[in-house]
Amino acid sequence: MESRNEAQHSVECDLCQQPVSFFCRRCGVNLCDPCVLIHLRVKSKNGHDIVDYTSKDDDDTCHCDSHPQNDCSAYCKTCDAPICILCVSIKHKSHEMSELSDKIEELLKVIAKENDRLQSSKKELEKILQHTTNMLSSISSFYKQRKDEVTARGEKWHKLIEETVKKLHQELDDMQKEHKAVLQKQKKELEKMIGKVNEMNGKTIKLQKSKNVKEMQTFVPVIQNRKNLNEVSQYSFSTFYECKIDPNYLQTYFGYVEKMQVKKTSLLENEFKDNDLPGRRILEVPTVTSVIDTGFPADEKYKTRLYGMAVTDDNKVWMGGVSTELKLFDLQGHLHHTVSITTKGMFLCMYNKQVMYSGIKDVKMISDTDTVVTMFTTGDWDPYGVTSAASGDLLVCLRKDDQSKVVRYSSTGTVLQEIQYDSQCQPLYKKAVYITENVNGDIIVTDSEKKAVNAVDRLGIFRYSYSGVTCSTVTTDSIGHVIVTDYHDDKIHLLDRDGRFLRYIIPEGGIKYPRGVCILGDGDMMVGECKTGIAKRIKYLDE
Repeated sequence: MESRNEAQHSVECDLCQQPVSFFCRRCGVNLCDPCVLIHLRVKSKNGHDIVDYTSKDDDDTCHCDSHPQNDCSAYCKTCDAPICILCVSIKHKSHEMSELSDKIEELLKVIAKENDRLQSSKKELEKILQHTTNMLSSISSFYKQRKDEVTARGEKWHKLIEETVKKLHQELDDMQKEHKAVLQKQKKELEKMIGKVNEMNGKTIKLQKSKNVKEMQTFVPVIQNRKNLNEVSQYSFSTFYECKIDPNYLQTYFGYVEKMQVKKTSLLENEFKDNDLPGRRILEVPTVTSVIDTGFPADEKYKTRLYGMAVTDDNKVWMGGVSTELKLFDLQGHLHHTVSITTKGMFLCMYNKQVMYSGIKDVKMISDTDTVVTMFTTGDWDPYGVTSAASGDLLVCLRKDDQSKVVRYSSTGTVLQEIQYDSQCQPLYKKAVYITENVNGDIIVTDSEKKAVNAVDRLGIFRYSYSGVTCSTVTTDSIGHVIVTDYHDDKIHLLDRDGRFLRYIIPEGGIKYPRGVCILGDGDMMVGECKTGIAKRIKYLDE
């Protein structure tokens, strides 16, 4: 009551400048207690409507535009406007009418639906806000750690690297400033959006108790035009990658620090082209040097057998198919090990010397004791292709309904990066299936609906698309070649690191329904025939 009185005392009566107590809605006049009677004696065409000042904005009636002294009692569908009883018999006599309550009910349904839509996004907005706030709180320690990592690498080199470290420090400082500014801006925007959602909710609650159709009509486009959650971006911290030094080359790259999504970074990098590798050339006629019958049973409906492959450090190959088993073969075709799993082994990779595979709403790993361990879950998204990255992270293709994206996870399942849209906010993928990372950091994904291979750089920025391949698997070799199996056309596409076609790999004797593929080293690859269950070792590079 005290706060209400203080608010009233801050506003004066329009007639005598005493503290206000009442308000005339029809005349728009502030009144004190004594002046109410004086004001009522003044004749008005529209009459008077005196209310307590604190409730002056709580007008739940709709006054007629043509006859302001009358409340609206009907709705003219022809004119799309609320009208009073006089309007019904005069100006709108021949128009199509409806009950005012029917129109109110119709508008309230629209408002309630839109309010529900906004409220449903509030939790996600708050989640992103919390994520942004947490990043801001740890941003100093994070970038200090990045500086320390750069310094540690720099100590191994001489003057050239010392200069590079100094340059990288400056880039990190600039990056931190830019990153912090973006996060602070997003934090304010998220807080503002949540405030607007709350405001829309308050207005909706108020209108649900009102009969003011005009106010409802004005509010409908306002609430419909509020932003959806999918218009909000999430940012992640960048990742430091350590690059191994090749002793055969004096000029190789030292390392790079990957920036967040707002700006490309500079690289100290000397990328090798195919012709920079002396003595290595693509064989005119690739040869099959060994054959393995994996023994996977055929799927009853599609008759397919062999799908996934992953090569170990000691040059053995894990294979998976339409079976709840994974099998480990050596290159001579001897079966060394079999492990039972909880789903079909269609998507495999090696991670820290352990084989991993995509499960149902999760990614799993086989321990040294053959125990199936869940690494992390993927929420309501279905995991498909999975691969380990040079950074020590995991890249996973995820799909839900008609959406696809690539997510970078840490070993503990923390989401580090999401790649879903291009610079024009259009989806990069329709049905992402298999994934690999190239030596230059490109993330390469096969898309079964687009019938294409799409590549983005480390930051998720589109690089290239290679079309014309169906039901394909993808991998890369140490040179940066991109190898894509073509299930329907019985051949293997060989691309350079920029997605340019080099040639087809078709071994002597051919290959049928190729799907799973992995690189063995020394210019060899292992390719699985999906329908026969046969895996063929193919030599495609000469010494």
